[in-house]
Amino acid sequence: MRILFVEDDPEQLEPLAIALSQVGHVVDAVEDGQTAQWLMGEKEYDLLILDWMLPDLDGIQLCRLYRDAGKGSPILLLTAKDTISDRVVGLDAGADDYLIKPADVKELLARVRALGRRSPLWTGDILCIADLQLHLSTMTAERQDVSVSLSSREFQLLEYFMRHSKQVLTRDQIELALWQWGTEPESNAVATLIRRLRQRLKSLNCETWIETVHGTGYRLLCPGDAG
Repeated sequence: MRILFVEDDPEQLEPLAIALSQVGHVVDAVEDGQTAQWLMGEKEYDLLILDWMLPDLDGIQLCRLYRDAGKGSPILLLTAKDTISDRVVGLDAGADDYLIKPADVKELLARVRALGRRSPLWTGDILCIADLQLHLSTMTAERQDVSVSLSSREFQLLEYFMRHSKQVLTRDQIELALWQWGTEPESNAVATLIRRLRQRLKSLNCETWIETVHGTGYRLLCPGDAG
């Protein structure tokens, strides 16, 4: 999933964002509410993790702004506030779940998995194109009883292709989908990643499904699909 994670304490933000990235999520990690508000208007997210106490716009205000914009992706509120009245305020503002700080990594990942199943973009734990399966929980691709493990970035790329099969995707679109906000991938990063993924898919005999559309980008097109 693409996740917006807002937490003003870098000692909490960085390790949790890394843990989320290691299990395949693309995480935009920011430390202030104003940047988060801008990103909420610029990008589509599968899940938001919002700290309640922020120096400018706080998590409750961000919840309300997001819901007022008509957006329905799940929101996990992360905060030290733990009274019943605090929880009611958070839930009434539009949060779907509540986690008390300091957050345990395993519990956070479990809550994220649970909330991911509520996302409007959730399609289940296995994506399928023809007889190619992508297992989201294990980051493995499988075809004809042969499976291959993928790195986090390879997994993210294949998932993006499978969710947009037959669609020509430009380098800019792939960079926006796979790289975190604020990072600057090298000019050949997408081409290198495409090459690595094709190499992984050789053992499944479907490396040619990722086509290069010269002058435009790439697309996933399995045999039998119209051009």
